[in-house]
Parts: sequence; C-alpha cells; structure tokens
Amino acid sequence: MEPQKVLLVDDEQGMIDCLKEGLELQGYQVLTAQDGNNALELARKEIPHLILLDLMLPGLDGYHVLKLLKSDERYRGIPILVITARGDAGDLTQAVECGADGCLVKPLQLDVLMDQVHNLLGNGRGDARSV
Repeated sequence: MEPQKVLLVDDEQGMIDCLKEGLELQGYQVLTAQDGNNALELARKEIPHLILLDLMLPGLDGYHVLKLLKSDERYRGIPILVITARGDAGDLTQAVECGADGCLVKPLQLDVLMDQVHNLLGNGRGDARSV
C-alpha cells in the first residue's frame, strides 16, 4: 500500500523541516510548498490525502487557497488543517468559514498535530478521500 500524501504549506523553512520529519517518521509521503500559488498547483497536480496550510503566505494567502480548493468539486474532499500563528477567534472563524476542517495555533505540539492528522485521515491509515 502506498503511503498517504500530505501537502505541507508554510513559508518558514524551519517549520517545514520539523513537520516534514515528524510526518515522514509516521509513514506519510510529504510534499512541500512555501507560497500559496505553489500550494494550489501542487494540490491540483498531486491530489494529496491531506493539506496542512499556513494562513500567512506570500502570493495567495491561506484563506484564498482554502476558498479555491473547497469551491472546486474535484478537490473539496481533501481535508485541510490550518496551522497558523494567528490565533485570535476572528482568524480561526474565518478559516473555518473558508472551508478548513480544523485549526491549530503555532507553536504546535507535534503529538497534537499528529492526532489531528490521523483523525482527518481516518485513524491515520485508511483513505478518507472522496476525491
């Protein structure tokens, strides 16, 4: 069985490196992007099982990436977990209104992130995609 694909989108290389290592240790194949345009392109090309998406990105921000993917029936079944330093209620509410399936505020606890990833992917090993 092929590993599940996770698209990790963050403009901070240190965050990408840390989360990528943790996800790969859990058996996931990790694709990365550092801006919204690249994230959208990769999501459409690779159709990941899950997207971890920062909100503050160069180019298209995370809100726009969310809206574009969730408004397209080909991609709306991909769960998107927002990871953001913007932890006020307004930002989190806006992310959910744009289609986020969950939100975590930085700094992240790796065990909490992994629990969310596993839950959104159907206990971490089943294919929960409807794409």
